[in-house]
Amino acid sequence: MTTTNSRNKPDRVTRNNLEKIKKIMKTALKSNDLKTWRRCRGVLDYYNGTSVLELVQNLNVVRSTVYLWLNSFKSCGADGLIIKTSTGANPKLSESQLLELSSLIDAGPAACNFTSSIWTAPMIGDLIHRKYAARYHNNYVPMLLHKMGFSLQRPRKKLSKADLTQQDIWLKRKLPAIKKKLKNVQE
Repeated sequence: MTTTNSRNKPDRVTRNNLEKIKKIMKTALKSNDLKTWRRCRGVLDYYNGTSVLELVQNLNVVRSTVYLWLNSFKSCGADGLIIKTSTGANPKLSESQLLELSSLIDAGPAACNFTSSIWTAPMIGDLIHRKYAARYHNNYVPMLLHKMGFSLQRPRKKLSKADLTQQDIWLKRKLPAIKKKLKNVQE
């Protein structure tokens, strides 16, 4: 790995590399990729005579970052300035396992030897661990379920001593009368 010293004169950039850098910068601007644009700008400015310390101040980065850009450019050319996106970790469950989990969830907690009649995130996390030997944090389980197409549904509270006929009378007769009185008072 070669390092670039700010006291040394920079190597010359080939016309081909210069055109590639400008093309990358143009694409980065169109896609609002500030990081790639800044890398290219730093390398171009360096090869146009700007010192590393000036680049640090102008681009608001630390010196080691500028050296990383320059080394990346020297070793990989203009393509070394493009930021590669990370794909993330491999999924813990395969597509077929997710389909099987979906059918288990649809069957209900009782079918999976749970005593509750409604699913909770810890219960589904436990089911995943028992069935597939994969652990998911309880905070992530709802996100996984959302990706699978499930939605959060909370059970409605129902009072055991509630009189449904009285509630219906209140909603249809008494509530409109109260609203009418309020409207008359406000006018």
